[in-house]
Amino acid sequence: MKNFLQFLTLLLSLATVLLIGSAHADPPNIVIIFTDDWGYGDLGIHNALDDVATPNLDRLARDGVLFTDGYITAPQCAPSRAGLMTGRYQQRFGFDSIPDGPLPLDQTTMADQLRSAGYVTGMVGKWHLEPNAICLGWARQHHPNSIKNGRVNVAREFALPYYPQNRGFDRYFFGQRKSYWSNFDLDGQDLNRRGERVTDQRFRVDVQTDAALAFIRRQGERPFLLYLGYYAPHVPLEATPKYLARFPGDIPERRRTGLAMMSAVDDGVGKIRNLLNEKGLANNTLMVFTSDNGAPLGAHQGKLMDDVLPVDKAGPAWDGSRNDPLTGEKGMLAEGGIRVPMIWSWPDRLPAGMIYREPMISLDITATALSASGVEAGDESDGMNILPHLTTDGSEPERDLFWRFWSQSAVRSGDWKLIRAGQNRELLFHISDDREERQNLIDQHPEIAARLKAKLAKWSQQLEPPGHPTREWNNQERGWFQHYFGQ
Repeated sequence: MKNFLQFLTLLLSLATVLLIGSAHADPPNIVIIFTDDWGYGDLGIHNALDDVATPNLDRLARDGVLFTDGYITAPQCAPSRAGLMTGRYQQRFGFDSIPDGPLPLDQTTMADQLRSAGYVTGMVGKWHLEPNAICLGWARQHHPNSIKNGRVNVAREFALPYYPQNRGFDRYFFGQRKSYWSNFDLDGQDLNRRGERVTDQRFRVDVQTDAALAFIRRQGERPFLLYLGYYAPHVPLEATPKYLARFPGDIPERRRTGLAMMSAVDDGVGKIRNLLNEKGLANNTLMVFTSDNGAPLGAHQGKLMDDVLPVDKAGPAWDGSRNDPLTGEKGMLAEGGIRVPMIWSWPDRLPAGMIYREPMISLDITATALSASGVEAGDESDGMNILPHLTTDGSEPERDLFWRFWSQSAVRSGDWKLIRAGQNRELLFHISDDREERQNLIDQHPEIAARLKAKLAKWSQQLEPPGHPTREWNNQERGWFQHYFGQ
């Protein structure tokens, strides 16, 4: 009997080892779809708006996990992308807003780590982590001669170290519209190894979908990462008659065009899933869909969702997307600026039809993808591998979430959220019951506000530069907070 029990114990131990090892024996393919200025309300399965049509994304949610409280790390595109790529709060390395770019070369990306683990890595669409026209701080330090009339015009040779090809990506077709920098074409054939200019005048969403499909078609036995940064529904708005015809009736033209762009992305998601199925890869592919921030609505201009502007206006304007039922918009640490649509699917590992209502953040995408692939995220990671919370009891990760942007900072701790704006404005919401942020409870619960302020202050001291923003709010922030909160 004793020998039998010893033998049984040995078998159980071996089984445990095999089960643990099997999690990494066949690492998943990873597809991360990162849209641009797509509001929380514009996902059909949320049932927030009647005019939304996202059948493929709704199907993805039914086949996987829908996150009701999924957050991004900034209410603006470049810093939120820096957070996702590194798995760190981007404020730790001084990337609070767009002018703070580019992504520093000493920051390791998710693609760097996965490529070292044997992955083929591909990037398509919007990157926005290279030097841009308003990265004046970087230009003054590295290339002061590139500054002309208060704008940066850096030569490509100086920008190339910041391009995807030097940040961990083997294959890339990056660009926002019409002009792309690529080392493969839409037939999947190799171009110049170091990249070359590719011009395609077609509708940008269709081009980016075609490039994503071309990358997937050429994959063989090795696992792959595809980071697909759709430049939609960001302004300037554009869509083809095919997509516009799906939204007839008397609706604002900017709304119609935004819906059409999101419908094109939805078609792209469907085509990618179909191709993964054809190649027999769907079951072991972790697919993530989310947005870089909420939709811009125009409250800083004293009006919301203005339909007077031309549809193709390139500057700041409503992009046709909506954040319903959330309060706020892009640029704010209100829910409408940072709570975004989020879906994960991985048929081999994740339950189908799960609705996860606990708060999570885009940094968890990075940490989970790395862990699932057998890569140690490292001590500098701010994300959490949430697979155990999705595949066991659905429990809440025990941690707080933080933000800092312009003159604002915020913390969500469990059911509560505190926002600080400017030098003397504070708002406290019981966010699990009041996601619309209608009731400021700062006067009713001073002890909770004090506890959250202490958490926020401690986190802020770890950043570069440390502390809560010291400047007063700008005109945009003033307009937003007056409109939404009467502040």
